[in-house]
This record gives sequence, structure tokens and C-alpha cells, in this order.
Amino acid sequence: MMILKTSEQIEQMKAAGAILAACHRKIAKLIRPGITTWEIDQFVEEYLAEHGATPEQKGYHGYPYATCASVNDVICHGFPRKEPLLEGDIVTIDMVVNLNGWLADSAWSYAVGTVSPEAKRLLEVTEKSLYLGIEQAVAGNRIGDISHAIQSYAQQHGYSVVREFTGHGIGQSIHEEPYVPHFGPPGRGPLLKEGMVITIEPMLNIGTYHATIDEDGWTARTRDGKLSAQYEHTIAITADGPLILTKQ
Repeated sequence: MMILKTSEQIEQMKAAGAILAACHRKIAKLIRPGITTWEIDQFVEEYLAEHGATPEQKGYHGYPYATCASVNDVICHGFPRKEPLLEGDIVTIDMVVNLNGWLADSAWSYAVGTVSPEAKRLLEVTEKSLYLGIEQAVAGNRIGDISHAIQSYAQQHGYSVVREFTGHGIGQSIHEEPYVPHFGPPGRGPLLKEGMVITIEPMLNIGTYHATIDEDGWTARTRDGKLSAQYEHTIAITADGPLILTKQ
């Protein structure tokens, strides 16, 4: 069942999103060769505590960390590690912030030092695909309109779109209806209504879209070992169009 939010509830989610966005801005300044994703995870947990918020995914189905940290061929749900990031890596930091019971969710991919032209282009196209999807997040459209905008742009540039993981509704729970695929035909799926709050979070791969899961039961990697990137915002559907609650 889809849970529509009031304007007051959306404002509460926007407050959570503001903390999340500010945290990502801090992370962007920390990313460099030599830092570990473990250190970034510790920073995030401390930053949220200082701002009266908590990391919602810590403990979610047993997940042990404040962030997901996905490096290079890891699509999503990577564990923070104590191995240092290297020049030329790309890393996605994903977090869900809980502020007074209301949630916001955002992932961002970062270049570590100077990356290859191939990696740079993947980051640029993935980020652009997110905003093209957001443009379709208007009342009266359907979920498939978001999906199609992302997939068509990604494939025009030679990238595949991950199927196994999707966006979703969000509010006081991390995963609510509807689910938001990043692939598929336009004009299909649930109708977008004012008061819906969803995540749009395309994951684009240089090679195949197929994933494998590590023995930890969480870390999803590209099956062919090629690079993956992800960008995600939490979006409210309003009478005035899409409202990005995690805008940086």
C-alpha cells in the first residue's frame, strides 16, 4: 500500500534530507587516495549523532554499518573496509538518515583523485540519468516514465542499467511501495500522485547489468568485474513538480 505524506510530513523528511545532503558535502571533501571507507563510515555516524539524527540502515536486517560503501565493481551494499582507497578508484557512499522518525535516503558516487576517462564518463552519465528520471517524477505520470527516461539515456551512451535493485517509496520505513525500476517502457506502473515520496537511484554499469552477491550476503558486484556507479535522491511528488529532499 502506498502511503501519501502530508506537507508537514514532507517537511520533516526534508529536514532529514538536509542533514544527509550536508553530510555528503563533507564526505566529498574527505574523499582522497589513502582514506578508508571505514573512516568515512565512522565520520558519518559521528556527524549524524552531532545533528540529532541516526543511520537508519545500521541494524536493518542485521546490516552492521552506518553507510554502504561500494568501490569500483561493487554495485551497492558494499561494507566499509579498512583498505585505503586508491588513486583512480570510484566509490559510492549510500546512507539513510532518520531524524525524529522520518527518513531520507541518498547515494553519491565519488572519484578518488584522478580517474580514467572511462570512469569519469560513467559518473557523468549516471548522474545525468538520475536528473532525467527526476524530471519525470510529476503527478499524473507513471513510474514507467521515470524508468524509461533513465534507461533510454543510459543505453544511448552504451551503459547497462541494473535490474536487481530499484528505487522505492520511503517515509517512516526505508522500503515502502511503490518500487521504482530504472528500466522499462513509459506509461506503465503505478500512477504518481501528490504526496508520494520515492527514491530514484539508477545504478549504471560499463558491462553487463547482471550482479553477483558476495559471501557476506550483502555486497553486490558486477558479474563481469567492470565498473558501476550510482546516484540517488529522495523525491517528493508535489503540485509544483518534483521536490528533491536530499538536494546538495
